[in-house]
Amino acid sequence: MSRIGRAPITIPAGVNVKVEDGNKVTVKGPKGELVRSFSQDMKIKLEDGVLTVERPSDNKDHRSLHGLTRTLINNMVVGVTEGYAKTLEINGVGYRAQLQGKNLNLSLGFSHPVIVEPPTGIVFEVPNPTKIVVNGIDKEVVGAIAAKVRDYRRPEPYKGKGIKYEGEHIRRKVGKAGAKGKK
Repeated sequence: MSRIGRAPITIPAGVNVKVEDGNKVTVKGPKGELVRSFSQDMKIKLEDGVLTVERPSDNKDHRSLHGLTRTLINNMVVGVTEGYAKTLEINGVGYRAQLQGKNLNLSLGFSHPVIVEPPTGIVFEVPNPTKIVVNGIDKEVVGAIAAKVRDYRRPEPYKGKGIKYEGEHIRRKVGKAGAKGKK
């Protein structure tokens, strides 16, 4: 059995979980509401504030879906109670971020500013010009938006300039040695 898949999910107070026909799970909490459909093969049961996921057989597809289904439902529960945040850091002379209303305005050394509009459910914060925090209740969307912002100027290996995740280690390369000995 999958260790992750068989672990029960305890539903905290203030969170309402509804499992409908077709394995459609709706989770409502203080921060919002998330809805997701899961595979028909998995058996999702809600009893006395504890949600469990069971698989019908030990075939390879069912084993792989077991832990995934449980983790996705747990991420929904955590998202509507606490929410998720990804922090990005900007390194480089003249590189900075600022908020324009809800939009994120990035100056990344291009001839034009890069403006990022947040999708519904995502909020940008800029505590200082070199730090961006992406907040939301859906872990998947928060990660995707943070990756999209990072892709506008990925960190380069020579000087480390660009946008990186907080705590990400950039493997540095040594630059050109120069023209020693050449005449």
